[in-house]
Formats: sequence, C-alpha cells, structure tokens
Amino acid sequence: MKLFVHLLIFCLLITVQASAFEGKVVKVSDGDTVEVLDSSNKLTKVRLYGIDCPEKAQDFGQKAKQFVLDMVADKTVEVEAIDTDRYGRTVGVIKINGSILNSEILKSGLAWYYAQYCKKSFCGEWQQIESQARSSKIGLWSIANPQPPWDFRHGAKESRANGKTDNIKQNSSISVGNFHGNVSSKKFHRQGCKHYDCKSCTAIFSSRDEAVNAGYEPCGLCKP
Repeated sequence: MKLFVHLLIFCLLITVQASAFEGKVVKVSDGDTVEVLDSSNKLTKVRLYGIDCPEKAQDFGQKAKQFVLDMVADKTVEVEAIDTDRYGRTVGVIKINGSILNSEILKSGLAWYYAQYCKKSFCGEWQQIESQARSSKIGLWSIANPQPPWDFRHGAKESRANGKTDNIKQNSSISVGNFHGNVSSKKFHRQGCKHYDCKSCTAIFSSRDEAVNAGYEPCGLCKP
C-alpha cells in the first residue's frame, strides 16, 4: 500500500513539473497567441488562457499584438500549461519577471475576460481586472460597444460560407450590447458567457445597471 502511495505521489509530481516549462518567445502571432522555444529546441504554440484579444483586423487588434511584443518578444518566460485546444495549441498562463501576461493584457484594456473557458480559482480576479479596465474606459473600452472577437469570427465564418466578398472589417462596426437579456428567464449574461447568444437573448443592455433596472437578474454562471 505504501509503495502504491509513493508511486502515486511521484506520478503527480512528474505531471506538475511537466505542465510548466521555460523558453524564449520567438514569435507573436497576435494578442493571445505566441510561440515559445524551450532549451531542448522544442517549439510550442501557446494560446493564452482565460482571455480573448481582438482579431488583428479589429479595432485594437494590432495594439494588443504590439503590447505582447513589447512585453515578451525575445524574452525568456515561464509557461504554465493548463490545457490543449482543438488546434493542438498549448493553452496556458505566461509569467515574466513576476508579472502574468494574461492579466496584464486585461489590465491594459486589450482583451476580454473569456468567461466561457476561464474556470480556475483566479478567474474571478481576472473578471474584476477586466471590469476595472471597462469602467476606466481604457484600451478597447474607450470605444462604444466594442465587438467581441468571437462575434467577429462568427461573422467571418458566415461571410465565407455565404460566399460574400464584403470586407470583414465591416462586421466590426456592428453595434452589440455589453449584456444580453433572456426575455423568457429574465436573466442577463455578459459577453463570453455560453448563454450570451441564446435563442431568447434578444434584450440588449449597454450596462449592468440598465439590465437590473429593467427587471433582469444576473446569470449565475458568468456573474455579470
């Protein structure tokens, strides 16, 4: 029994150690995706966990990329791997000189907190960081109703499927509220929530107070 316990602890330690590595950032694809080269010359594409930056064709997309370039390009970072996405990319948290890249991007108002995928204990703190940036109207929050990147990507896919040749950038001007209210359940959801675009979520509010004053209750999942 003792041998089994020791083997279990050993395996857990190996798993923890294997989930974190150091390497040099050799490429910045966009605001939330970089490539890291470790000491064994293994190249890993890392998608930043818990956030979603504007696409490069959107407002502030290039600024988000430049922010990441300035912060980590050609520098040694620590990557804490959390998951692997459907594209085979490592999804994780990047640390550099005591700072966390993921949260620094949120703090600068250059990303959305990705409520649908951020499930770790620190995600509540990240949600607050985004809310502070939103309240201070910095970065992308300085413009009215910035379009979430997942809506932008959805619009791009629809355009390709329909064979449209319209400039995709045109989609970024579509006005969307910060909160969607479900007219059936009378609950409202923030951007990034899996219920945000539900069939009955046809009420659109520009602020939390507006939704509450209209008689809607906050969603228990995304906690807007």
